[in-house]
Amino acid sequence: MNNALILIIEDDPEISDIIETYFAREGFRVVTAGDGTVGLAHHQRLRPDLVVLDIKLPRQDGYEVLAAIRRVSDTPVIMVTALADDLDKLQALRIGADDYVVKPFNPLEIVARAKAVLRRVAGRSPDHVLRVGPLSVDPQAHRAVVEAGSEHVVLDLTRTEFRILAHMVASPNRVFERSELVDACLPEGEALDRTVDSHVSNLRRKLTAAGAGGVLTGVRGVGYRIDDI
Repeated sequence: MNNALILIIEDDPEISDIIETYFAREGFRVVTAGDGTVGLAHHQRLRPDLVVLDIKLPRQDGYEVLAAIRRVSDTPVIMVTALADDLDKLQALRIGADDYVVKPFNPLEIVARAKAVLRRVAGRSPDHVLRVGPLSVDPQAHRAVVEAGSEHVVLDLTRTEFRILAHMVASPNRVFERSELVDACLPEGEALDRTVDSHVSNLRRKLTAAGAGGVLTGVRGVGYRIDDI
């Protein structure tokens, strides 16, 4: 894992150098970019194992960069920003960030969180396709499909939405409390129960649009369940 390639997209040279130094000390390979456009070009060309991404960037901000990455890849992304408001965190998580760290920060924390995300990504996938009713989830291929009659609809999910779905499909008919989903599926750090509600709401909307609206249900006052219908 320590040989993984880390892409740092940060416009403050001093902060970028500090983060780069700490990752390099741990044996990671590191490449940096000073604005969003260059960062996206590096991501497309180099296919990094993890991205450390600022939000306030020249040319293309961090939200735009994250959305562009998610359209083509599930590369883990840790947001590092001075924006500490819950709404900013929720927006980043909705787009598909894996973690969110607020400046000022301890560089050792960034490295530790990156290692945790990389471990989770490496160990998340069982070697079989999970099936519940019309829904099949392939954790290895990061692919979820709804069989609606003769049609097969591939769900366009964020990394976190897919993680929640795969985690719940592995235990159909079991009710998952929000806190369980936070611990198992959301980024380390300041994940909130209401963030789960946002991700699940988006997931249910996508399932319904694909013809599997009855698969994911809420249990009032407890949490959520995948029904084997």
